[in-house]
Amino acid sequence: MRERWVTPAFILQKAPRPDLDKQELCGFGLTASKKMIGNAVARNRARRRLRALVREILPMLPVSGLNFVLIARKDVLTRDYAALRKDFLWAMKRLDVKTV
Repeated sequence: MRERWVTPAFILQKAPRPDLDKQELCGFGLTASKKMIGNAVARNRARRRLRALVREILPMLPVSGLNFVLIARKDVLTRDYAALRKDFLWAMKRLDVKTV
């Protein structure tokens, strides 16, 4: 069953991993579209900010057997990093993903 949570800066989607033999892994994907973000420079900056967020919080996540996708929205470029972090943790909580 797929779930999602929308924040001002991104959309977080959660789905179970289809490969049953690798249930101990957790997957992350990032998307920044030209329509939502803009030119290549802005899209790269959005992906860098989201990637930094995931790298910071991923060790705190005792999840396995799930895939996550972060879809960048326009506010990801201007939103304060602390607010992004707070939004990410709140979205994980709303999707019933327990953090340490």
